[in-house]
Amino acid sequence: MAGLLEDKVVAITGAGRGIGRCIALDAARAGAKVVVADFGVSMDGSEPSSDVADAVVAEIRAEGGEAVAIAGDVSSMDGGAGVVGAAMDTWGRIDGAVCVAGILRERMLFNMSEAEFDDVVRVHLKGTFTVYRAAAAVMRKQEGGGSLIGFASGVWALGSTAQANYAAAKGGIVSLTYATALGMERYGVRANCIAPVARTRMSANVPMQLAENGDPEDVSPMAVYLLSDEAKQVTGQVYTVVGGKIAVWSQPREVRAMYHEGRWTPELIAERLHATVGIEKMPFLAKVEEMRAAAATSDRPNG
Repeated sequence: MAGLLEDKVVAITGAGRGIGRCIALDAARAGAKVVVADFGVSMDGSEPSSDVADAVVAEIRAEGGEAVAIAGDVSSMDGGAGVVGAAMDTWGRIDGAVCVAGILRERMLFNMSEAEFDDVVRVHLKGTFTVYRAAAAVMRKQEGGGSLIGFASGVWALGSTAQANYAAAKGGIVSLTYATALGMERYGVRANCIAPVARTRMSANVPMQLAENGDPEDVSPMAVYLLSDEAKQVTGQVYTVVGGKIAVWSQPREVRAMYHEGRWTPELIAERLHATVGIEKMPFLAKVEEMRAAAATSDRPNG
């Protein structure tokens, strides 16, 4: 991996801990100059501190790399612009931006407050938009374009029992990334998502044992690859990374259709839907009963 990002400038949000930290370290080891962006908050978004970003910068510099730290709220337009601005002010360009920053506010939908929904969507989804927006404005004008990487989760497509806010935000990030890939392709700017499964602060609260799991260090090589010129032709993709496995998600598409001359009536739909269009089963729905049974016995179901 050494040299794959030589002379590139990349910014990583949420880079003070976990997956973001591993990406920052590996990007620097691959030759990149790195903006380590982290507000340093706890999982619920409180207690901000720049200490974690400073610590990662110190690690990179100790290994002979170049890095700067910035602490700001990427859910604001100024915060996203500040991340890109740190790269421009220090090195005069930005070649890649990786948006890992996020928080959790777990709650069943019927108990979820407006603030719990808004905060998670604001940090994950808007925090990705603000960085994408600021980076794209620079990348579209510079030689070589650039690479944008959003962080999703399997829940973007599969749903989540007690994380409707998180699932909505991650689904939004995928859609934002698809739109970015489509709109920025002409400028040489590509956009992709990574949907990791790894042992992090946030995954520790997942209410079931996962069939597959990995470590933050497993995820960073994929990010370095997507930042590199080796991935020049890769855009609009969602990749799962877990342990030694990398998988690509299918592109959304219509599966089946039915037609009728004139306007449909509810009665006619009821008569024909199940025999023609039918339904597509939710993969996670089969787990619901198992999770309920496990909750009743205090056991954790196997995923």
